[in-house]
Amino acid sequence: MQSDRVNQRYLPGIELADNISVSADFDTSLDGVDRVLVVTPSHAFAETLKRLAPHISPESGLAWASKGFEPGAGRLLHEVAIDHFGDEVPLALVTGPSFAREVAEGLPTAVTVAANTPEFGHCWAEMLHGASFRAYYTADLIGAELGGAIKNVLAVACGMADGMALGSNTRAALITRGLAEMMRLGQAMGGDPRTLMGLAGIGDLVLTCTGDLSRNRRLGLALGQGKSREEAVAEIGQVVEGIKTSEEVMRLAQRTGVDMPISEQVHGILFRGWNARKGVQVLMERDLKRETE
Repeated sequence: MQSDRVNQRYLPGIELADNISVSADFDTSLDGVDRVLVVTPSHAFAETLKRLAPHISPESGLAWASKGFEPGAGRLLHEVAIDHFGDEVPLALVTGPSFAREVAEGLPTAVTVAANTPEFGHCWAEMLHGASFRAYYTADLIGAELGGAIKNVLAVACGMADGMALGSNTRAALITRGLAEMMRLGQAMGGDPRTLMGLAGIGDLVLTCTGDLSRNRRLGLALGQGKSREEAVAEIGQVVEGIKTSEEVMRLAQRTGVDMPISEQVHGILFRGWNARKGVQVLMERDLKRETE
């Protein structure tokens, strides 16, 4: 990347801007830096924060665009950050419907910046805001984090349905009922339902469930076509957050007593050897109920 000025593995064909420098030296790259944005996969988040510790202060704060939970514990990433830095360091999450390639190509994109202080949230929103990139602010870290994580699991479900050629009606039903699952868990954990009806929730959900740039959707497509999880991940060649996230979503569902049947089927197919086509049948045969609760 230093020599070619291109990220050939993940964003081939897109040249880095002249004002972007690339370094493989963690500490050197942070010298004199006023603001830090972490964009690692969620399973590497805690380890990254450990290495960042000498460089983070109440003046710098910490922001991230990672979507997921702490593996094995189901904790939200802002809880992990508070463990490392305490309550004095301001925190912000950048989330929403934002495929990296489209952002890099300068296509119009809108995201949500969720922060634990209005000043820090507005600071990041202003820094990110540009001619083709719009940033909105919210104080609801819980809702924003849940939306960005759970949508990955639901995208696997939509991909599986499309891989089995079950049609547009099925995809629409999965997105809508998946949103209901997201809303139920968000309410149980203290999130604001308005957040999940915005960019961080339904916006990211629709994008990830319907766009073929989504790694989670592509995983589902492969599973629906009869490939194994290992074969699908090898073909994609990148981290697929929905796999680890499905474990943590089920952990949270059990902890809060929230019914999440679509997420449960995805988890069973990924980890318990359940059959994808049978999973759709199980969902269709569930007891009749009111659509709104």
